[in-house]
Amino acid sequence: MKERDIKRLKPFRIKLRKLRTEQGLSYRELSQKCDVDHSKIYKLEIDDNTNLNLSTLVELAKGLGVHPKVLLDYPFDFI
Repeated sequence: MKERDIKRLKPFRIKLRKLRTEQGLSYRELSQKCDVDHSKIYKLEIDDNTNLNLSTLVELAKGLGVHPKVLLDYPFDFI
């Protein structure tokens, strides 16, 4: 993965973890609320080389009960 992509996804990873932990959800519990495997959720939060696709973004938002834009709401300088 390119350095620019790693930089762009970092705020997403932080936001995903924050929302998940605020709701008291484990990786498995969030996985049960959406169509994303718990290991993929873990990798998205931890691994800088794990990329995100639109379908996964929508599923994670569904599982967290938020609009997808909430997961992408971060400063413009990351874009």
